[in-house]
Amino acid sequence: MASNLSMHLKHCFSPPSLRSYFAEFISTFLFVFTAVGSAISARMLTPDVTSDASSLVATAVAQSFGLFAAVFIAADVSGGHVNPVVTFAFAIGGHIGVPTAIFYWTCQLLGSTLACLVLHFLSAGQAVPTTRIAVEMTGFGASIMEGVMTFLLVKGLATTALGALVVGLVTGACVLAASSLTGASMNPARSFGLAVVSGDFKNQAVYWAGPMIGAAVAALVHQNLVFPSAPEPLPHESRHGSVETVVV
Repeated sequence: MASNLSMHLKHCFSPPSLRSYFAEFISTFLFVFTAVGSAISARMLTPDVTSDASSLVATAVAQSFGLFAAVFIAADVSGGHVNPVVTFAFAIGGHIGVPTAIFYWTCQLLGSTLACLVLHFLSAGQAVPTTRIAVEMTGFGASIMEGVMTFLLVKGLATTALGALVVGLVTGACVLAASSLTGASMNPARSFGLAVVSGDFKNQAVYWAGPMIGAAVAALVHQNLVFPSAPEPLPHESRHGSVETVVV
């Protein structure tokens, strides 16, 4: 048992693993920077964003391209998770180990928080827009909504570079569909970073519980019903030049 633990620890701190952690940090930073930055810009250009659909379209497009770029640049190194719930889904499926998943989560949360901090200070102290649920919705309903959207994302497994673009487009569609209802986060790291910088942790459970459940269901459906097969190798063990596990 001690030898197994030592082997796992050695693997977690091997050069390929360290590169994958850094890739998750950078890619998550990129995505959150574009997603939150676009929301700040839209609010500055259109103070009353609730009455102008153009700001919603602009943020949806920004998130689509930002996520596509983030997943694409990290896919060959770490698998391009960019999202704690994606890592959770792959841990459930046995594609990555729990210690590696913990390091992925840590890097994703740190990348998101740093992106929000940079935006807050470089935008002359502009308040970061936290993800909120609509007044008409309950926390349970918002969790279900976030879970359904996350299911659609994690279910969109792909093994080609085109998959990164597809995931970005799905994200943009979900933002257009539910941004006014729940903020369409679908990413606990993004909501966490915003909460840390703003100091507002209200409804954080919505953005963790819903996506986690949606991702877990998607992983189980994909592994047992759609493509029942043996677990794939770790993302950083994939052959060079291919894009593995392009999901967010």
